[in-house]
Amino acid sequence: QVQLVESGGGLVQAGGSLRLSCAASGRTFSSYAMGWFRQAPGKEREFVAATSRSGAYLSHADSVKGRFTISRDNAKKNTVYLQMNSLKVEDTSVYYCNAKVIVGLATYDYWGQGTQVTVSS
Repeated sequence: QVQLVESGGGLVQAGGSLRLSCAASGRTFSSYAMGWFRQAPGKEREFVAATSRSGAYLSHADSVKGRFTISRDNAKKNTVYLQMNSLKVEDTSVYYCNAKVIVGLATYDYWGQGTQVTVSS
C-alpha cells in the first residue's frame, strides 16, 4: 500500500507560478515511479509528467513542456514535486499525484486525493 498526500494548490494569476508537493508513505519511496495527472471539469484525466524511480528519467506532456518540471526527493522527504511556471488559464484543473508500483507481473496504481489549481486571467 502507498499513501499519497498532495499540497500546494491554490489560486494564481496567469503567468504566475505554483509548486505542488506529494508526500508518499507506505513503501520504499525509491522503488516506484511517480507522476502527476490532472482533470478539468467535464474532461478525462490526462497525463502531465512522470519521473522514474531514481529521478534520472523525466517525461512531460507536450502541453506543459518548458513550463512545468517534475522532480523527486528520495533522500530525505519521500516527496515528488511539480514546479509550474508561466501558468495559463487552461492549466486550471484538479491535480493528482500517482504512484506506479510493480510487483512481479502486476502493476498497481495509487492516487492522492487531488489538489485544486485555479489560474485566473
